[in-house]
Amino acid sequence: MAMQLRIPRVEDFSHRLRGPQTTARVGVWLAITFSICFLTGIWSHFQQDTPSWLAIPASPASLYRVTQGLHIISGTASIPLLLVKLWSVFPKFFERPPTKVSRELVLHMLERLSIAALVGAAIFELASGMMNIIQWYPWDFSFRRTHFAVAWIVIGALIVHIAVKLPIIRDALTSPLETGEPKDSSGLSRRGLLLSTGGAVGLTILLTAGQTVPILRRISVFGVRTGDGPQGLPINRTARAAGIGEIDDAWALEVSHKGRTVSMSLADLAALPQSTVDLPIACVEGWSANATWTGIPMRDIATLVGAPARSRMFLTSLQTRGAFGKSELPHQFVEDERTLLALKLNGEVLNPDHGYPCRVIAPNRPGVLQTKWVTKIEVFA
Repeated sequence: MAMQLRIPRVEDFSHRLRGPQTTARVGVWLAITFSICFLTGIWSHFQQDTPSWLAIPASPASLYRVTQGLHIISGTASIPLLLVKLWSVFPKFFERPPTKVSRELVLHMLERLSIAALVGAAIFELASGMMNIIQWYPWDFSFRRTHFAVAWIVIGALIVHIAVKLPIIRDALTSPLETGEPKDSSGLSRRGLLLSTGGAVGLTILLTAGQTVPILRRISVFGVRTGDGPQGLPINRTARAAGIGEIDDAWALEVSHKGRTVSMSLADLAALPQSTVDLPIACVEGWSANATWTGIPMRDIATLVGAPARSRMFLTSLQTRGAFGKSELPHQFVEDERTLLALKLNGEVLNPDHGYPCRVIAPNRPGVLQTKWVTKIEVFA
């Protein structure tokens, strides 16, 4: 006899641990982590595509390190919260719509569409974000632009969802967590479920946040970056992956401004007055590390070609593969004494994977904009 498939109904599921009391409380936590992730993500996007009305400050030096660390931590913490939230409302997905064409049917369908947009966009954001952390891109579209666009869908759908469900959320948050119903067959109560969820979130953070918080690196066994790398600093891309060939004595840095061009060999650069600064390097994947950099202040480089104050720079890399072969350094970074054309890292000549013969290091900048293998600097007033 052939087995007949039947679409489940709401009443087919246990409701002992589910229900508005559970959903609302987990939803509040999820709204907080999503909001932090969204706001810090907007900041990271503006760091790379800065609108004309915004001037990114050079201080505090560790600001991007903190904001991007919070972005990755809050996004990672959202994963167990979203799973529990979806589990708590899972039976609702099988709620039958009204059978007659009516206002209730239209509202039901609109609600289903908004929930589909919210759930689908949220899953996409978290999944693609995790893939970006491990630098795996099984797609052809631009991760950063798509991730940014879908983030607005998530936050917009979330606001609509909260507005529609606000009466239910308010009642659930003000009603007792335990309603006298028996515990789950495992002996778990709603309070126990929420405590377990909080524990899962905390454990997730401890096991992954070491790439952002150095004190956690020994226990963050799932952290993508351990802090190791050439000269004690992690890297995202090697010189070979960037298409950098052998750099010989013929290499020279070209600096230009309004028709005036200065060409300097590595020996010429090393002969200029040097500065040493301690600055972190922080990447969009969430990892960050402190390092000591030695090189020529960028404002001194601008002076070599007679550039006035408040000049900005366009930098070109030797790399032939990958994005960010060019970058702009706004005037506030050029004028900051901590912004260097670095020749040394932690007291040693730059390793090729760290940008030999010279690279940019500036405070409060994403790692992708700390251009390596610099070969040309154009200064504009």
